[in-house]
Amino acid sequence: MSLNPQQKAAVETVDTPVLVIAGAGSGKTRVITHKIAHLIDQGLAARHIAALTFTNKAAREMKERAGQLLDRERIRGLTVSTFHSLGLDILHREYKALGYKAGISILDDHDRLTLLKEILGHSDFTFNPDNLPQYAWQIGSWKNALVSVEEAHSTADPETLPAALLYREYERCLKAYNAVDFDDLILRPVRLFEKDPEILEKWRDRMRYLLVDEYQDTNRTQYRLLNLLTGRLGRFTVVGDDDQSIYSWRGARPENLALLKQDHPRLEIIKLEQNYRSTGRILKAANQLIANNPHVFEKRLWSQYGHGDPIRVLGHEDEFAEARQIAADILHHKFRHRTRWQDYAILYRSNHQARLFERSLREQKIPYFLSGGQSFFNYAEVKDLIAYLRLLVNPDDDVAFLRVVNTPKREIGPSTLEKLGAYAQRRHISLFAAAFELGVEQHLNERAVQKLRHFCEWLVDTADRAKRGDTQAVIEEMIDTIEYRAWLDDLASNPKQAERKWENVRELVEWLGRLLEEAENAEDPLGSAVSRLMLLDILDRTHDDDSGDRVALMTLHAAKGLEFPHVYLVGMEEGLLPHQNNIDADDIEEERRLCYVGITRAQKTLTLSYCRQRKRYGELIDCQPSRFLEELPQDDLEWRGRSDLPEAEKKARGKAALSQIKALLEETG
Repeated sequence: MSLNPQQKAAVETVDTPVLVIAGAGSGKTRVITHKIAHLIDQGLAARHIAALTFTNKAAREMKERAGQLLDRERIRGLTVSTFHSLGLDILHREYKALGYKAGISILDDHDRLTLLKEILGHSDFTFNPDNLPQYAWQIGSWKNALVSVEEAHSTADPETLPAALLYREYERCLKAYNAVDFDDLILRPVRLFEKDPEILEKWRDRMRYLLVDEYQDTNRTQYRLLNLLTGRLGRFTVVGDDDQSIYSWRGARPENLALLKQDHPRLEIIKLEQNYRSTGRILKAANQLIANNPHVFEKRLWSQYGHGDPIRVLGHEDEFAEARQIAADILHHKFRHRTRWQDYAILYRSNHQARLFERSLREQKIPYFLSGGQSFFNYAEVKDLIAYLRLLVNPDDDVAFLRVVNTPKREIGPSTLEKLGAYAQRRHISLFAAAFELGVEQHLNERAVQKLRHFCEWLVDTADRAKRGDTQAVIEEMIDTIEYRAWLDDLASNPKQAERKWENVRELVEWLGRLLEEAENAEDPLGSAVSRLMLLDILDRTHDDDSGDRVALMTLHAAKGLEFPHVYLVGMEEGLLPHQNNIDADDIEEERRLCYVGITRAQKTLTLSYCRQRKRYGELIDCQPSRFLEELPQDDLEWRGRSDLPEAEKKARGKAALSQIKALLEETG
C-alpha cells in the first residue's frame, strides 16, 4: 500500500521539526518506518538515527518493519528502543560521570516498596505504613516531573511531607546501594546532560535524528530528554494523538504536544485522519464522543470501509446476566459467521470485571486469555534467581540481598537481619558491607556473624569466577551449589509443580545465556545482561505474545495499540466508565479518552453493554447507563436492552449452543 498524501508529507519533511497528529488506525508506525528509510536514502547513516517508543513489543515491531523496507546492511547500527532502554544505555556508558560504580542495579516498583518499608523500619520519624504505596507513587511522580529532593521538601504540605522525608532517605540508600529505580533511567541522563555539555554534545552527535512514537504519553522528564538531545535545530519527528492520552496517573502530559509549538516555532504539524481499521459508523461514534473534550489540534477520522453495522447497546439485569449473555453472543456470532475466537475482545475499565466473564466463557467452553495475568517474571523461583544475579553484579543491592540471603535456608533468621539492617542504616552502608565490619560483632552473636560472612564470601568468590571464566557455567554451578532444585522439590505441593518451577529456572538461565552473547563486547557483560533482563521484566511484565486462537479479555489501558474485528465494551455505567474516582476528581476528559480508545479498537462490529443493577461491596445497587452512551450518535445505535431479544434470535442462540455441544461431543468421541 502506498503512502497517502499526509503520510508522504510527514515522511519527506526533514528540514524542520515535525509533529504528526495521528488518529487511531491512521498508520503512524508506517510513517515512522518509512521515515527511517527516507532518512537513510537521503544519506544519513542508520547509526545516527534513533526511534523511541514505550514498550518492547512496539520497538520490536518497528524494527521488523524497518527491516522489510531496507536490507540488513543499510539499517546496521539503527537504534530502535524504548525510552528506558535508551536511558539504561546512557547509564551504562556514563556511570562514572554520574558517580556510580559498574554493575548498577535497577529497582522495580516492588523493590521500591521493599526498600521504603526497610527505611520505615529504621526511621526516627512516625510514618503510617498503610500509606507506603502512596509514598512510593508520590516519589515516582516527583521524579517524572523533574522535582528534586530539595524542591519536594521545600514545597511539601502536611500531606506530602512524609513522602518528601522518605524521598531524601530513599535517594541516599539508592546511591549507597549503587542502584537506580525505573524512573531514574530517564531522570539521571537528563540531570547529567544538564550539567555536562561535553557529554551531551557526544550523544547529540551520536543521535542526529530522533523519531518518537506515542508522544502523548511522554512525561516531563522524557520531554526534557528529547529537547536536550535534539537541541535548537530540533531534528525530530514525533507522532502522537492527544485523544489517546490515557496515562496521566503515570505522569503522561498530553500538553507536551502543544508545548512543542512554543519550544520549536518552526514546527510543522501534519494530521493523519484517514483510518485504515474501522467502519464509518464506528468512526462517527468515536468522533462525536471525543468532540466533547477540548482540543488543541482538531481532527476527524474517516474511512473508505463503508458505513458498517449499527452499534449495538445491550442492557442487562445485573453483571451475571451481562457475562452470560455476552458469552452466548460470541458463541452465536462465531457459529453464524465462521470467525475465529481471536477475532473477539471483551474490554472493561477495571480488572475485577474480568472474573464473571472468565466463568461464563469457561461454562460455554470458549477459549480465552486474560491480558495482564501471571508474568514469567512474577514466579517466585524466577525472582529468586534474578536476585542472585543482581547480587553477583552488585553485592550492595539490599533488596536482592534480603530476598535470597536465607533462600534456600542458611539459618540466617529475621532477628539477625533486623539487627544487621539497623546497624547498616546507622552506618549509611549496605547490608553486604555491614556484614564485614568489626562493629557488627557488637550487635550479633558469633554464630550469626559467621553465617553472614560465609554467605557474603561465597558471593564474592562466585561473582569473581563468573566475571573471569565461563559466566553461564559458573551460574549453573551456583544453582547446583545452593541445591536450589531440592529446595523447589521441598516447597512444591506435588512433583508436577516442582517440575514446572524447575523448567522456569532453566528457561531463565537459557535466556541469560542469549543476553550474555549479545553483551560479550561490553565492559561488564554480566552486568549488562542482568540489567537488560531487569528491564525486560519491568517493561514486559503484563505482556502475552502467544495468545493463540482465544477471545481476549483485557482492560481498556491494555487494549491501546491493538485492534479486533469484533469488540465488546462492557460495564458502560456511571461509576465504572466513567470511573467514580475520576468523576469525584472532575476528570471526565481522561475517562472519555479511555472510552474513545475502546471504541476505536473495533474494526467491523462494536457492542456496548451496561447493567441496571450491580453488586458493590456485597450490596445490590441501581446503576445508571454511562453518560458516554448519550454522547454517541443515537441514529447509529441499536438498543437491545430496552426490551427482550426477539424470539427468532433466542432460537438462533439456542441452536448455536447446541451446535457447540455437538462439536465438543464429536471432538471427544
